[in-house]
Amino acid sequence: MKKRCLSLLLLAGLLCAVLSGCGDSSTAETPESRAAANAIVVGIAQDLDNSLDPHKTVKAGTREVMFNVFEGLMKPTPEGDLTPAIASDYKVSEDRLTYTFTLRDGVKFHNGDTVTAEDVVYSIQRCAAATETGIVPVEAFSNITDIQALDASTVTITLAQPDNEFLSYMTTAILPADYDQQDTAPVGTGPFKFVSRTAQDSIVLEKFDDYWGTPAQLDQVTFKIIENADSLLMSLQSGAIDLCAHLTSTQVAQLGEDFNVAEGTMNLVQALYLNNDVAPFDNELVRQALCYAIDKQAIIDLAFDGYGSPIGSSMYPAFGKYFDESLTDYYPHDTEKAKELLAQAGYPDGFSMTITVPSNYKPHMDTAQVLVQQLAEVGITAEIQAVEWESWVSDAYTNRQFQSTVVGVDASNMTARALLERFTSTADNNFINYSNADYDALFAQAQATADDAEQTALYKEMEKNLTEHAANVYIQDLADLVAVRKGLEGVTFYPIYVLDLSGIHYTT
Repeated sequence: MKKRCLSLLLLAGLLCAVLSGCGDSSTAETPESRAAANAIVVGIAQDLDNSLDPHKTVKAGTREVMFNVFEGLMKPTPEGDLTPAIASDYKVSEDRLTYTFTLRDGVKFHNGDTVTAEDVVYSIQRCAAATETGIVPVEAFSNITDIQALDASTVTITLAQPDNEFLSYMTTAILPADYDQQDTAPVGTGPFKFVSRTAQDSIVLEKFDDYWGTPAQLDQVTFKIIENADSLLMSLQSGAIDLCAHLTSTQVAQLGEDFNVAEGTMNLVQALYLNNDVAPFDNELVRQALCYAIDKQAIIDLAFDGYGSPIGSSMYPAFGKYFDESLTDYYPHDTEKAKELLAQAGYPDGFSMTITVPSNYKPHMDTAQVLVQQLAEVGITAEIQAVEWESWVSDAYTNRQFQSTVVGVDASNMTARALLERFTSTADNNFINYSNADYDALFAQAQATADDAEQTALYKEMEKNLTEHAANVYIQDLADLVAVRKGLEGVTFYPIYVLDLSGIHYTT
């Protein structure tokens, strides 16, 4: 229970840091006036994507917030299962190639239109073809051979081959087919509807009164974008923010008595990500040396007061059967082994390197500072290059102009594929430039099999491949400490990186 509560607090802290930029008068209000209005302010550390269209989303922070606005035929549960959402039920043919979805009666879009089968066909085809500028293709949809609206409330989707994970991709947002303002005025079916956005300042959502399911309990939520960690903490202390996730233990200790703190996990793979195309990290021995040089438990203890779960590959514990705990200790902390490998690689005296870190994420900055100290023990001089979030996305992530970086990578849905496909050699989001023929072959085999046990084993082989070849220096799944103002409760955690505000409510 203690962990659960503390994780809720972290979640609130990250939200605080990402969303603290609203350009309305909410920050001038008091906690008491917001309570009277049944409204809250959530702090977040980064602005959202330029486009709020869910089919164009790149940033995890955007998905985290807009989870409250958009829904698919299916939606995730806090327990890690899938439950019908816009669909009321579904059937799968005996050969596992045809999925038939029956739509829930009377589901409304936020613009008042009723969801139809044609909207579903449009939304799935839009992400499958990805011909529209900015659409992020759903690679799993390349397996679709046919999709049809049999009538206004029935959709069939036919696959070329069985796919054990296909249902998880049915969380893809369903949008109105005849609406073209998703970039700036998004329309979904979720418990909250979009009201306004002020770039670099705030996002405002309101309760959707015609929601098909259990209605949201708050009338309004303002996400305030505050990129500076100190300013974020001050906004909490001053009463300007009611909920903030992804806080550090140091920040939590300074909150005072106005907040409860919940602890969970961020469901992220935090690592020192290495550009495998750039010297000296194009040398596997160097990458392995770094793995031996770092002490992940010491990082967790020094920077996070022991909160966090060490990991050894690109999978985190909440993914259950896919998580290979044995890889966590694959590289025990061994400075002599690290020095030996550096010498074999041609760097007996070490080298200098740059760690690029988005400055608005204090957990990653704190991690980088400990890494600098640990790497110095094996002769590596590391310098932290703190950059603004937008610069990191543009330069490091998109253009791959970096040596190394400390960030957390999440899964867009509850599939192992979502975490592992990005490291195939041809993946557009393979920002570390990892290229390994065996890895690519394992991924192809995993997609070709219809046997769940075999697929799970193949995914674990992919994880082992990343670890053995030291694609990155894996550290932890960060603890999620969420600050929740006293008088509020209802934060719910999921095994993916989302913030569900539908259950948040005032207790008095």
